[in-house]
Amino acid sequence: MKKSWLKENYIACFKFFKESEKHILFATLLFFITAFIGFLFPIFFREQIIDIMTQMIGLLDGKSAFELVSLIFFNNMKASFMAMVLGIAIGIFPIFTGIVNGYILGFVSRQVVAVEGIWVMWQLLPHGIFEIPAILFSIGIGVKIGTDLFKEKAKEKLRKNFREGLRFFVFVVFPLLLIAGIIEGLLIAILG
Repeated sequence: MKKSWLKENYIACFKFFKESEKHILFATLLFFITAFIGFLFPIFFREQIIDIMTQMIGLLDGKSAFELVSLIFFNNMKASFMAMVLGIAIGIFPIFTGIVNGYILGFVSRQVVAVEGIWVMWQLLPHGIFEIPAILFSIGIGVKIGTDLFKEKAKEKLRKNFREGLRFFVFVVFPLLLIAGIIEGLLIAILG
């Protein structure tokens, strides 16, 4: 019985993913275009981004592997959840989240490559292959929630999108962020 319950939830998640495909693709393009801009033109909000990165490094400093995993996981989970749920504001918050996170990733990548060389980017890959899709799924679903408010039967769509979005968050986004948090926390603990 438990297997069938789990299977039903994953089938529903896949169906909702298919319904949200255009929105997730939009979120992905937005994220990577702004990451590309951040990498090529790391000139906007330079001091603010450096301040944010300095604060984040300070938060991570001296933490055990378990504390790092917990901090990274809960931070990413909160950001992803807010990007999805706050899509109710006609999708503005998720779009803003995609732009900001994309630009910061590009900006930071440029700074790291300038100091460490291009091969340091491979260190992002182990957790990035889990974390980035999870965040993009959340942003895409948030955009879907916001844009569906302009369609017929908006109230029904809102209820359905929230219900299915929460299911998707629990069964897809949550596990991806957990895996990403474990990998990133352990890498930071090991590599210092």
